[in-house]
Amino acid sequence: MSIHSERTPLLEGGSGNGNGVHNDDRSFSQRTAALLKGEGEPSWLASYRYFWLGSWSNILLVFVPLSFVSHHLNWDAALRFSFSFIAILPLAKLLGEATEQMSMKLGQTLSGLLNASFGNAVEIIVGVAALLQDEIRIVQTSMLGSILSNLLLVLGCSFFAGGLKFKESNFQVTAAQAASSLMTLACLTLVIPAAYNSSFKDTPGSTQEGLLIISRGTALLLLGVYVAYLFFQLKTHKELFLAKQPVDEEGHVVEEVEEEEANMSVVAAGSALLIVTVITSFCADYLVASIEETATRYHIPKPFIGLILIPIVANAAEHVTSVWMAMKGKMELTIGICVGSSIQIASFVIPLLVIVGWVTGHELTLFFADFETIVLFVSVLLVNLLVQDGKSNYMEGLMLITLYIVIAIAFWVSG
Repeated sequence: MSIHSERTPLLEGGSGNGNGVHNDDRSFSQRTAALLKGEGEPSWLASYRYFWLGSWSNILLVFVPLSFVSHHLNWDAALRFSFSFIAILPLAKLLGEATEQMSMKLGQTLSGLLNASFGNAVEIIVGVAALLQDEIRIVQTSMLGSILSNLLLVLGCSFFAGGLKFKESNFQVTAAQAASSLMTLACLTLVIPAAYNSSFKDTPGSTQEGLLIISRGTALLLLGVYVAYLFFQLKTHKELFLAKQPVDEEGHVVEEVEEEEANMSVVAAGSALLIVTVITSFCADYLVASIEETATRYHIPKPFIGLILIPIVANAAEHVTSVWMAMKGKMELTIGICVGSSIQIASFVIPLLVIVGWVTGHELTLFFADFETIVLFVSVLLVNLLVQDGKSNYMEGLMLITLYIVIAIAFWVSG
């Protein structure tokens, strides 16, 4: 143990009075700052400097005030949509950065819960904004699009990029199968309302009431299953989710880089997370408000906007991180980001939005159109087939990307 770690408060700051009482000569503001900044953590100034000036992508934050101005001055719908769309890109990255900085200091369990809560903050914010504006179709398509984007586009690009560097990448089969099985369960819970609607839509009685009961009951059950999955992942079977050391083609272990230290204090990261969440909620509200007029005036199908465009914004930061991890041979982290994020959407975010709709009087159900349900089912089926052997290569990534492009074309012409 170092000398610094053995110092006591009696030996720091001011001098003692001989009776074991410590005289603190610091000002009130200095004492307050010390309370809000943990031992060895960066100062508030350093934390915020890193947060706001630490990335070139933050230049795009200039679109945040443009989003506010264009909305309140009622500029053209395309400008309002574009400014809000681009503004959410750096905000999504900052949300992820603040969450990551807090996670470094909170330990595995708390960081897992934090990531579960804020890992898909943009999707939650956009979903709530659309729900409160009674844009039920936008809520459903954006949630479905987030699942498909993570499962097909992000995972596909990660497999493809990793396959270009490594002939074959390996990952923990049991953990991947557990995650994909939960994803399959969530997918099946979306099939049941569609099957119910098809079977009973011509019979006397309220089909909508039945769908609401099924959806709200299923939402509560899925939230319970998701909590159990977090306990499984973070407590009872956490060893299955630990990343293996990557190896090269000759079987030699690739040297790992030392774990990076936090660049922000926990309190500064928490306050930054709160600030960015509030800003993002406004931009998301403006984005949703401009969708209807943009779709009508420029002949862009609303399902395409919800299923393809919005998820690309929300998943931009995850996309970069996942591909980067795959190229470093850390496929467990890639699977965790892509499949784990899809599980969060299907088992946590969608049920949460159903409950929020229940509380606020908006009748959001788990009934998706037949075409959307089939698209989700075949996507989950393909991912299950590709991860069951615990290996990936560039060809598998190309398959996933191809399916995503086919789905995007189908939704472009569906409007």
